[in-house]
Amino acid sequence: MHLDTDAIIWSAPEAQRATRPLLVLLHGYGSHEGDLFGLSPQLPLEPVIASLRAPIAENGGYAWFPRRASTPGDPAPDDVDAAASAVIDWLDSIEYTRVSLLGFSQGAALALQLLRHAPSRFTATVALSGFVASGGHAGDAELARTRPAVFWGRGTADQMIPTAAVDRTDAWLPAHADATVRIYEDLAHSISRPELSDFTRFLSEHAA
Repeated sequence: MHLDTDAIIWSAPEAQRATRPLLVLLHGYGSHEGDLFGLSPQLPLEPVIASLRAPIAENGGYAWFPRRASTPGDPAPDDVDAAASAVIDWLDSIEYTRVSLLGFSQGAALALQLLRHAPSRFTATVALSGFVASGGHAGDAELARTRPAVFWGRGTADQMIPTAAVDRTDAWLPAHADATVRIYEDLAHSISRPELSDFTRFLSEHAA
């Protein structure tokens, strides 16, 4: 599995990227690289933003792992690992001073799996309306020691993420991260203005 590097949307030209922090945006299921990039004018100015396109064409857009053949909220760990490896391979090919993640839904699940693949690599992680993949991982022990900064936001009216996936994440995060958890009343599977304000402040404190 490989990323389409021609599809990446950047907030700065190549000449400016190597000397600045990097913020990687990971969109949700059936979406595309232009979706979360629309938030970029409201995100911290210092990091260069790179919005990625997931590698699997599905449901009129793109997916990080197939949903049609998996249980909602509980994808096959090998599928999530394959997506994480593709992102890691791409990160290995570029220059930056430090890197943070911002993912929504499937992108949030991928962001948390990337932490498990490379526990010391990411300065800050924002996971919105998502979950951690099931099962243990080799990186979990190091995460439990280093406890990187993670923001997890979700809404009480989100019908897309099953309760079991929420409960799994609610148990995993405090043991493996310095977690900032925010729950938004009546928010469905989306991003609200209060949530945007909260995770932008989090990124300003941890990623810039």
